[in-house]
Amino acid sequence: MIDLDFRPRLIDLRPLAAPDRAAGPGLLATARVSTPASLAGREGYRSDHLGAFAVDLPVAPAGVALPVPGRDDARLDYEHFTIVMAQGRRLALFTAVNLDGGASVSVPRGGDRWSFDGRIPEAAQAGDDLYADNDFDRGHLVRREDPNWGDTAQRANRDTFHFTNCAPQLSAFNQRTWLELEDYLLANTRRVKERASVFTGPVFRADDPVYRGVAIPLAYWKVVAFVHDDGRPSATAYLLDHDVDLAAHSLLFGAFRTYQRSILSIAALTGLDFGGLAQFDGFSNEERAMGVTVKQRITGPDDIRV
Repeated sequence: MIDLDFRPRLIDLRPLAAPDRAAGPGLLATARVSTPASLAGREGYRSDHLGAFAVDLPVAPAGVALPVPGRDDARLDYEHFTIVMAQGRRLALFTAVNLDGGASVSVPRGGDRWSFDGRIPEAAQAGDDLYADNDFDRGHLVRREDPNWGDTAQRANRDTFHFTNCAPQLSAFNQRTWLELEDYLLANTRRVKERASVFTGPVFRADDPVYRGVAIPLAYWKVVAFVHDDGRPSATAYLLDHDVDLAAHSLLFGAFRTYQRSILSIAALTGLDFGGLAQFDGFSNEERAMGVTVKQRITGPDDIRV
């Protein structure tokens, strides 16, 4: 059963004292930085992962993506996934990962430490200062397990532990909601060669509450593309949102709500261009035909339509 509603949670908004990075060993003083050389040669997201069903990266409006020195496409490539950072937000604009369940490798988690990506300024990434002494998790946007396939699974696993792939998420959301939704989709959808391409990102709004210098997203989206065993291309989209009340010294997060939405609606919320992907999404096609917004509240597996 997918349990998608949780009790309200309170986050303390009082500022954290500035860390003394020269004070000696400790979580805030020892954050690693991956050098550009150490990340060279990564096979990032591939649009041809699903064969003839080509799924390109979303295209961001001009000036929205953080530039990456030496590239003209803002891509940060890791093993089997790619991240595009948001200009001025210190978080990812979106992530894109290729999954191959048929070649999946189980990589135990242990001893992993989050790192800054040295290809972009450290100041453009939200590090451990954001997560210390509160209820926020360092939430993977690309799930740790998703790119762990083939001969380079160990490298892919390590690559997911970069702050570029991290977002401030409450424990209930990070550990249960998104995890259970994606587990269900990938376990119960019949896909050619068990492959899928998944995009994930926050919904950035002008009134997102600012906490420790970072505007905290209050909603996240996911788009999944795959090919059915009968050869039919398909895509589906989801939005996780929740109530929030902003008080003088706290954020009160209410119950999470998860919806299946159209790719067209995700494009409207984010400003991202998903190309022709919406034509393979039943919700988008229904919206075009009926001229009304289509969404499905998800409270359990039976609510998901693919």
